[in-house]
Amino acid sequence: MTKLEKGAVLVVIDAQKAWLEPEIGKRNNPYAEKVINKLIVTFRNRRLRIIHVRHESSNPASLFREGKPTFEFIEEAEPASNELVITKHVNSAFIGTNLESILRKMKDPQVFYVGFVTDHCVSTTARMSGNLGFRSHVIEDGCATFDRVDPEGNRIAAGLVHKVNLASINEEFAKVISSKDIL
Repeated sequence: MTKLEKGAVLVVIDAQKAWLEPEIGKRNNPYAEKVINKLIVTFRNRRLRIIHVRHESSNPASLFREGKPTFEFIEEAEPASNELVITKHVNSAFIGTNLESILRKMKDPQVFYVGFVTDHCVSTTARMSGNLGFRSHVIEDGCATFDRVDPEGNRIAAGLVHKVNLASINEEFAKVISSKDIL
């Protein structure tokens, strides 16, 4: 079990409608949105901080282009009016944003990461968080990813991609936990 401290913060990464589009492909963890929502409710009820991060692409054809319906947050992760929204343009939520300074002002918070996708933006952000010295946690069932294709053209199942990426960050960059550990 991981006890939520008074200064804990939940960082919800790229919980955007683009990930619901069939063209994105097959994913693991179809319950990620429900877990994210339960965590958001828990953090709100305990008056803990929540930071929402969204990806904005400069490519006009991208599903993550501002102005498109797919750019918007999924219903389960809609920010409240008093919650901070950070817009990023690369994988890491630390690059080109003020996330690091926000967390530094919180004086050594527990930082919990959830969102999309495990092996891209969640992993990149958690790795950087650990390197910056933050007490970082990734909530595995609050994340999801999609099937990938390796350089030889072999399909790698989303579940395996998810597990391998979590294994590579666990205890090195962040502690990987389940939502059951804090809910």
